[in-house]
Amino acid sequence: MCPFGGCGECDTCRRTLAGTHPDLVVVERTGASVGIDSARSLVGLAQRRPLESERQVLVVTDVHLAGRVVPALLKTVEEPPASTVFVLLADTLPPELVTVASRCVQVEFPPIPAAEIAAWLTAGGTDSERAVLVAEGAGGDLERARLLATDEGFAARIELWRAVPSRLDGHGATAGALARQLLGGVDAALEPLRAHHAEEMAALEAEAASMGERGVPGRQEVVDRHKREDRRWRADELRTGLGVLARTYRDRMAGAFDGDGGSAAGTVMGCEAAISLINEASASLQRNPNETLLVEALLVRLGRVGA
Repeated sequence: MCPFGGCGECDTCRRTLAGTHPDLVVVERTGASVGIDSARSLVGLAQRRPLESERQVLVVTDVHLAGRVVPALLKTVEEPPASTVFVLLADTLPPELVTVASRCVQVEFPPIPAAEIAAWLTAGGTDSERAVLVAEGAGGDLERARLLATDEGFAARIELWRAVPSRLDGHGATAGALARQLLGGVDAALEPLRAHHAEEMAALEAEAASMGERGVPGRQEVVDRHKREDRRWRADELRTGLGVLARTYRDRMAGAFDGDGGSAAGTVMGCEAAISLINEASASLQRNPNETLLVEALLVRLGRVGA
């Protein structure tokens, strides 16, 4: 939309990056999948004319969860007006999306390797040991790494996840109490992001005031974007914790090979079962589950595998 080819500095770029430009529309799922209402709104949005720029951009997130609305999405993507550009974001490419993908230019964004993130953090002044820890928990996301590097509670949350196997005793009450601790850590993990959001809103308010505006143009859109980022951050924090938990069981399994006979074999089998349960729980996060039920159920089942 930038009249200068993407300068990053003009008014159009600033509003686009802030999510307040009227010709940038982000369509976000509200439930476990992209619903029919979202697909219908896309049809109408695609036909409208840009308000300011030469083109409008419709960003559709979580397209890999489109499911039954894929046919409607395909029809809209196949015949958009020349002034409409779609950006479809998907974590994976399931079979039902192959036809849609064939109509698109595919751009891969692989996670940034942890070693590169650690080097970047160290170059910016982060302690090398902390940089490695943060890089492992960033999931290949540089912005997440930047915020985690300033999060004083991150290391303690990682240790809490690592301690899970040794604290489980097969009792539901223990699993429930531990789940509440883990989810309390997830809540605390949102603080750096919310501080960043507050700074962003304050900057927008100051800019609006300097231009004589009575309020921030597109304020609700910014608030909605912040809420979406909160949800994604929570999911990423849970994935990070589940990844730490899986690695802890892998370490236990590796150590069991130094043991003897049946006890070692039992530990290996228990760890394999535990890792499978953790991977299943991590995969289910994309379906927007009830976090409390997810974590409690996982810990109860882990307490029974004998690892």
